[in-house]
Amino acid sequence: MLVMVAGISPAAAQPVQIAADQIESTRAIPDGDLPATLQPRTENGRQIFPAPLFDRFNPRTALDMVRQVPGFTIDTGDDDERGLGQADENVLINGARIAGKTVDAFTVLRRISADNVIRLEIVDGATLSISGLSGQVLNLVTSTDTGGGVSGNFRWAPRWRRSGNNWLEGEASISKRIGKTDVTFSIENDSFRNGAQGLEDVLDGTGALLFQRDEVARFQGDRPVLSATVARTSAAGAIFNASLTGGLNHFDESVTSLRTEAGQADIIELFTGREREWNAELTADYEFDLSGGRLKLIGLQRLEHSPFRNFFGRTFTDGITPASGSQFNRTIDEGESVLRSEYSWRTEGGTDWGINLEGAYNFLESEAALDGTPVPNANTKVTEYRGELIGSFGRTIGEGLTLQATLGGEYSEISQSGARGQTRSFVRPKGSLSLAWRPEPDLDISLSLERSVGQLDFGDFVASVDLANNANSAGNPGLVPPQTWRGELEANKNLGPWGALTVNIYGEKITDIVDSIPITATTEAQGNLDSATRYGVELTSSILLDPLGWQGARLDFEGEVRKSALDDPLTGISRRINDDRIFFWEVDFRHDVPNSNWAWGFGAEDFRSSDFLRLDQFTSFETRAPFAWIFVEHKDLFGLTVNARLNNILDRGERFTRTAFGRFDTPSGTYAGPDTGFVRGRRDGPLGFVEDRVRTFGLVYRLTVSGSF
Repeated sequence: MLVMVAGISPAAAQPVQIAADQIESTRAIPDGDLPATLQPRTENGRQIFPAPLFDRFNPRTALDMVRQVPGFTIDTGDDDERGLGQADENVLINGARIAGKTVDAFTVLRRISADNVIRLEIVDGATLSISGLSGQVLNLVTSTDTGGGVSGNFRWAPRWRRSGNNWLEGEASISKRIGKTDVTFSIENDSFRNGAQGLEDVLDGTGALLFQRDEVARFQGDRPVLSATVARTSAAGAIFNASLTGGLNHFDESVTSLRTEAGQADIIELFTGREREWNAELTADYEFDLSGGRLKLIGLQRLEHSPFRNFFGRTFTDGITPASGSQFNRTIDEGESVLRSEYSWRTEGGTDWGINLEGAYNFLESEAALDGTPVPNANTKVTEYRGELIGSFGRTIGEGLTLQATLGGEYSEISQSGARGQTRSFVRPKGSLSLAWRPEPDLDISLSLERSVGQLDFGDFVASVDLANNANSAGNPGLVPPQTWRGELEANKNLGPWGALTVNIYGEKITDIVDSIPITATTEAQGNLDSATRYGVELTSSILLDPLGWQGARLDFEGEVRKSALDDPLTGISRRINDDRIFFWEVDFRHDVPNSNWAWGFGAEDFRSSDFLRLDQFTSFETRAPFAWIFVEHKDLFGLTVNARLNNILDRGERFTRTAFGRFDTPSGTYAGPDTGFVRGRRDGPLGFVEDRVRTFGLVYRLTVSGSF
């Protein structure tokens, strides 16, 4: 058997073949040779974690192992990545990036059995011959040789809470080698049954109480996904991968309110939302030697059909006023087709070169109606044709110093049908520059500068109706993609038996950022602003407590502080980017009790985001306490790993405030509320009303049962 393991340093640009007996000797390390803690060995600038180091955790999947690597956090990259683009997830499998749009590193790692993992490697991304990577990158080296047998994993994670019980979350995968071909089938359901309840005060512009709502909110969804993957490696080193994924996304939402007002009969309000989506994706790639280099061809086809339905209605208890309601229906069909080629080669002197060529076609088609009447500019189709050409260069330029650079650009043509439709084309430069420096064996420093082009949300081109918040959008066919300059400095310090520490400092300059802009005197939509800035600091650390005599205990911390600024399109005053992160932190403690199968721990997390501003209103969201948990785990209960977790032990509540601007235009003595006789205004005008609510959701009990075979 031969297993393909892609090179991790510029000195090994071509895949390396490792024989089966070498793999077994790599994995089988005598217990007496294992260090007391998760200390890697250093080899050619890489931190190597052999798989047996993780045996004390009795891992079921590769994800269980990755989560134990000190100081490393999985980054799934940019959700708005255009096409397939350059690699941006910081996880590689056998030296290759994870291709596809509907699967990420978490999904792939959960499907790989821990028994098939040979080792984990941590390396600076700028030292790889894969353009687009910088900072800490994890490469998972695996063997799929099961001796002709079958291997698999499963996980079941029911939850119980006062708003409803969830019995349907889980996943299972099964793998088998047939000749030289590896086949994996998997099924999963990302299911949730959430809810919260509480009081909402509605105040007028002077702060006086207009009325109060007693609300009960329920949210439930099931996202079952079936997938099949095929991988084959030839004796000559050619690699073929294919993946077919199909899934559903069924979502239901309801908010029931009892509305009470002094001197008025009660009103029962009901808001419901529903989505019944199906989606499918086919991805395939083929990599082989060609003319002294390596060529990889990638294809992707993705389709999605999403019908939505929202309803808002009132039932009046006065026995006189008839019930009223409104319904918004919308169906969106969208798709993406991508063809990409990546050719890389090495010249004398150790220089890596690459040429990446990508072509893509995207579309979104929308049909919408409000109470049976078509919504203007909502029945339309948006299409984009795009081509991209990027060249890459990488080499070692000094002892412990590696340079990687990319340069190129893209051409795109965006069209929209309908009365307001138009066709426009753009040429945008793209590129990056990364330096990786290892001044000491246990210290990595990387510096990167990148210019990127963002992916537009085609839904912003078409009109939409928000019945819950009366926050409609007129749609804007004149949107252009935002462009970003991003600089980043990252330092990774291996603390030896104490763990690891990573610090990342970044800054961004964004042009043509998308935000709410006026379309007419009374309407608004998403549009482009001139520029914005964003900068922040991220810290990730794992502190192992073994040196203090607490064997098997560790404390993990992850946090970020961020600042952003743009000129408000209405007031001209500088403010944060809409709904942008202000801070985030999470702390986890875990103790794997030595010489036992027991583990226990606790943790907490919290975050804060900036307000979301429209021209006529703004909304604020804040947590009332950190979200905290405790857990206990048995790693071999009748051959299974069982984790019992109690969540929200600090009783987090969530406060939501909506502030609307305008005036009331209702004759005296009749009902006046923020949805009756209210004329919307702008944020620079008089305050109309404020909705201020706090909801709580109580304790959440979770049981996770996982196993492998």
